[in-house]
Amino acid sequence: MNVLKFGGSSVANTTTIESVIKIIKKQSKKDTLYIVVSALGGVTDLLLQAGEEASSNNENYKNTLSEIERRHLETVKKLIPVVSQSAIISKVKAELNTLESLCEGVFLLSELSPKTAAVIASFGEMLSSYIIAEAAKERGLDLVLKDSRDFIITTPNSKVSIDYKETNDRIKKFADTNTNKVALFPGFVASTQGGEPTTLGRGGSDFTAAILAAALDVSELQIWTDVSGMYTANPKLVKQAKPVPHISYQEAMELSHFGAKVIYPPTIHPVLEKNIPIVIKNTFEPEDVGTLITREVDNRQKAVTGISHIDNISIISLEGSGMVGIPGFSKRLFEALFLENINVILITQASSEHSICLAVEASEAERAKNILDATFEYEIAKHKVDPVKIETEVAIVALVGDNMYHHQGLSGKMFSTLGKNNVNIRAIAQGASEKNISVVIEKKDIKKALNTLHERFFEVKTKQLNLFITGVGNVGGKLLSQLEQQKKYLKEKLRLKIRVVAVSNSKKMVFDENGISLDSWKESLENGQKADALDFFNKAKEMNLRNSIFVDNTANPQIAKIYKHYLAESMAVVTCNKIACADEYVNYEELQDLSRKFNASFLYETNVGAGLPIIDTLNNLIASGDNVHKIQAVLSGSLNFVFNNYKEGFTFHDIVKQAQKEGYTEPDPKIDLSGVDVARKILILARESGNIMELDNIKKEAFLPEESLATKSVDDFFESLEKNEQHFKQILEEANKKDCRLKYVAQYENEKAKVGLQHIPSDHPFYNLEGSDNIVLFYTDRYPEQPLIVKGAGAGADVTASGIFADIIRIGKK
Repeated sequence: MNVLKFGGSSVANTTTIESVIKIIKKQSKKDTLYIVVSALGGVTDLLLQAGEEASSNNENYKNTLSEIERRHLETVKKLIPVVSQSAIISKVKAELNTLESLCEGVFLLSELSPKTAAVIASFGEMLSSYIIAEAAKERGLDLVLKDSRDFIITTPNSKVSIDYKETNDRIKKFADTNTNKVALFPGFVASTQGGEPTTLGRGGSDFTAAILAAALDVSELQIWTDVSGMYTANPKLVKQAKPVPHISYQEAMELSHFGAKVIYPPTIHPVLEKNIPIVIKNTFEPEDVGTLITREVDNRQKAVTGISHIDNISIISLEGSGMVGIPGFSKRLFEALFLENINVILITQASSEHSICLAVEASEAERAKNILDATFEYEIAKHKVDPVKIETEVAIVALVGDNMYHHQGLSGKMFSTLGKNNVNIRAIAQGASEKNISVVIEKKDIKKALNTLHERFFEVKTKQLNLFITGVGNVGGKLLSQLEQQKKYLKEKLRLKIRVVAVSNSKKMVFDENGISLDSWKESLENGQKADALDFFNKAKEMNLRNSIFVDNTANPQIAKIYKHYLAESMAVVTCNKIACADEYVNYEELQDLSRKFNASFLYETNVGAGLPIIDTLNNLIASGDNVHKIQAVLSGSLNFVFNNYKEGFTFHDIVKQAQKEGYTEPDPKIDLSGVDVARKILILARESGNIMELDNIKKEAFLPEESLATKSVDDFFESLEKNEQHFKQILEEANKKDCRLKYVAQYENEKAKVGLQHIPSDHPFYNLEGSDNIVLFYTDRYPEQPLIVKGAGAGADVTASGIFADIIRIGKK
């Protein structure tokens, strides 16, 4: 003998009801079944809505009743053969007429009593059970329909309380005489001891099923719903969530108490004492294993069984110095709430006894405040305690698991994981049993918190990074190609799943929380919305995804100004845009401070040497206690390319054009040739060395003619290079006469920096620097005579993109 309960999602429409009947028919061949059904999906809400509308003198209740009628008559017509419909439709209409009369009475009186509301709400289950019973009989089931109100009896209490002796006696008496293979009951509905109709409250259909199961001492209670069991987290919010095959009663109660919608907490109590297993099954995937709930679970491996949450709560705080050391404060507080039937969901109190914080349903928060303000009126008037405070828009997230007991470090892992993603914890509660760790967070952070915690405790150490990329030209385009190419390697070898969720260029931007296809990102971008740097940030903030990284592949000063907003939201920033770190020192320092304060990585390795680890090497030297005395460097791959290739038979104009074409220069080559780009790079190295320096402090020895420096456009600049070819030839000839090569050198020494074109002799490390390579010489305490040298390719879209890629990986491996 088994009890099967089918919820609203399982009987939402004719298709799902057909599935329910098939499940019943299959199981009834082996066992006697007691079936409990909910109202058709959404009907209970419509019934309550009609009652509220009627009580508010809103004639729209008639439209709501018409929708309820339409739903039920349509279901009858689709499930029942035409020849059998007449009597069933008449019965349904008769019930609906009674409902309409009730609502008319409520409308005329402008009053909806709890008793009348219960009667109105009961029509959903009464109608659905009748229609499903008739449809099942039409399909050959040996079935009898019984009214739960004749069996389940409640005691006088403002909260639902069952008279178990009377209820069990009635159920057993029926079972002893029942000859049908299937008995079907409407869930949710019951009667008082005086015979008046009532309901079992939220989740009442589950409760009905559990009461029947316990009274009949069945083999198992099956809860059929729209998911394949209880999940490690809400699958609607966490896509990686998986069904838990086996959990304990206590874990199920903890998870259901904290928002798991599969079962309702009181459901478990009637079957717990009888040690009756509960199975959660999927109506739409009946072959799925589902979740088995029993008293104990053997061979449990993971410490955490599931993550759950409640989002419709408010925090009530009572605090004041007058509470400290005074016995009875807590008693008065909780007694006052108890007497008004306000349920306390979470409690936390500091050991100083200066404050008590508790969570209640949001709908009861204002009432709870008024009650407590009245209870402590004297203490508030004497300023011994403050008036009660309410905090809204908060939620509770809980880790649950029997195996958490004495498992070291779980709380630390939970808090650090949330902290790294800027999820602020408002309150913490943990019982001595250590089977539940609950935190109160802002409501807007629920999805991010659940996904972050699920990734930390349940996924195979695969960390997901969400990238917001702006700038998809040469460098950005190469980066996207590299990300697509290395996708499999990153997942298999580094346990990183990198998802590009936003892309922007100067004209368009596009967002997709599920990830933008890197095969077709160009098409997606073409159909995107108008680009705006601040809107891009606001959308990233609104998406509120875990492990978010903003990637800037532009040279746009306006975008650089917004880095601070990303960092303040604990979103990492990776950039090849030198403007931010070469801005005024106070702005550079602010970005560093924000990075530390909000634990958000700010990486800009490509600011100095494209893919070369120059900044990382310098930071490691300083972190290990070394002191930097001098830095000499060729930091412009574009300038090195130009002067390596500028020789007899070529014009300076043509070489610069070639460098631009091959992607070695900025879009405006004057930025490179004027020395501004190199000055920014040595400025960043000076600052990373611990020096407070501004860009204006760097001495720039220009080699360009004044005419070239004064040009207003790229075309004018190239035209000036052609006109001044003789000037450049003279520079080259002077170097050749000395048997030297031309290199544009940056130098930092004695807290001073300069950049300029130099004649490099053949015995200098810079002399043989080929192509677009960069080189940096670090002279330090440990490397006083023979410098530490970093050398390699320092320009080009591929190299720069790989440097950005490396910074992204570095964040992912943290």
